[in-house]
Amino acid sequence: MRVPILKQRDYLIASVQWVLSDPDLVQLRDDLAERIGLYRSRGVIIDVTVLDVIDSFATRTLRAIAHMLRLRGAETVIVGIQPEVAFTMVQLSLTLEGIGTVLDLEEGLAYLDERTKRKFRGK
Repeated sequence: MRVPILKQRDYLIASVQWVLSDPDLVQLRDDLAERIGLYRSRGVIIDVTVLDVIDSFATRTLRAIAHMLRLRGAETVIVGIQPEVAFTMVQLSLTLEGIGTVLDLEEGLAYLDERTKRKFRGK
């Protein structure tokens, strides 16, 4: 099942609404890579608010997605990591190093506004 991806201004929002299997994560990666080029988006928000588990494969895939999108010129921010999920990730040494994380969609939009503004001003 595909994760819905919405276009909002210059950004894409991928709203994860169920626990993703490994093939779902790969499909999300491929869909985002395609749509970044199609819409010429400057940023991507991946909303994981409903997830109560983010395993090692999901963590690696989210990192890979963010790095791939950065190579295509787009910033990525992950929003909505639940406290229990964050705690478990720390306990298991699963990191999203180099990827922005914020509490919610509103903060995600503000984060991308700031990051893309700086990037396009050359700072």
